[in-house]
Amino acid sequence: MSHADHDEIEDSSAPLIEHLAELRTRLIRSVIAFIIGICLAFTVAEPILQFLLGPIEETLRNLGDPSPTMQYTSPQEYLFTLFRISMVFGFGLAFPVISYQLWRFVAPGLYKSEKGAFLPFLVASPVMFLLGASFAHFVVTPLAMAFFLGFADVSSIFANLLSTAADRVSDGVAGVPAAEPAMVPETTEGIRITFFGKVNESLDITLKFIIAFGLCFQLPVLLTLMGKAGLVSAAGLGSVRKYAVVAILVLAALVTPPDVTTQVILFTVVYGLYEISIFLVRMVERKREKELRAQGLWFDEDEEDAAEDGEGKEKT
Repeated sequence: MSHADHDEIEDSSAPLIEHLAELRTRLIRSVIAFIIGICLAFTVAEPILQFLLGPIEETLRNLGDPSPTMQYTSPQEYLFTLFRISMVFGFGLAFPVISYQLWRFVAPGLYKSEKGAFLPFLVASPVMFLLGASFAHFVVTPLAMAFFLGFADVSSIFANLLSTAADRVSDGVAGVPAAEPAMVPETTEGIRITFFGKVNESLDITLKFIIAFGLCFQLPVLLTLMGKAGLVSAAGLGSVRKYAVVAILVLAALVTPPDVTTQVILFTVVYGLYEISIFLVRMVERKREKELRAQGLWFDEDEEDAAEDGEGKEKT
């Protein structure tokens, strides 16, 4: 290998090394922002947990439980639950920094027109996710909890737990008042089945709804971005509308409880987002057509057919 060839190879590898160094810097800053977000979220993790469990609390109170209570069954469970909340909401707090680092890494390789097209979607994505998460927390989760807990006899949810705990409380334990034995209705036959809610499992259901609906609300952002890139068209999306209806129905059956009301709400919302996506893609296409017409680069199919016919007549 000649010295000139060796220099050419090293020159071509220099930009790659610079890109990798830039990527490492952006990743380090993103990780630092994520860690700071986790620490900040952990300081308010307990109020956040109370907020997330609000629909369950409201459902239990409506079903007759005067003092809703939840439990954890291992010493580390509650701490891990708070840490889990801190990771989810810490990422939310760090997302502006992470998205900015992503933008700074990608932007130098984009044209000016591409930057103007990509940036609005980077802003719209978290906004739509928050809308979906809010819809899940304030609408879907209460309906799901009312459906699930409606099968339980919650009028005495913690009566058995309190009655057994009262016998175990020691008078010498500081800060723990002696508990009065709870009045548990006696049953002459059968077994009383009550609900003893676990914190981590209840939180898991809530977070799944939030993430699922947050992602569903990304549909207009994703399809509009694909339409701007020319990967989908409004006519194409409209032609597969019947298949989209079936897919949305399957999605509603999978991510919601077997409750017709909740499934209808999810189907209506997601299908509405699909129709909004078609409208947005059509707007993108009209804007592109207008720009190409202004540049003299747009030709309708009728005009192209007329031009081909004219060329054929001239040849004859």
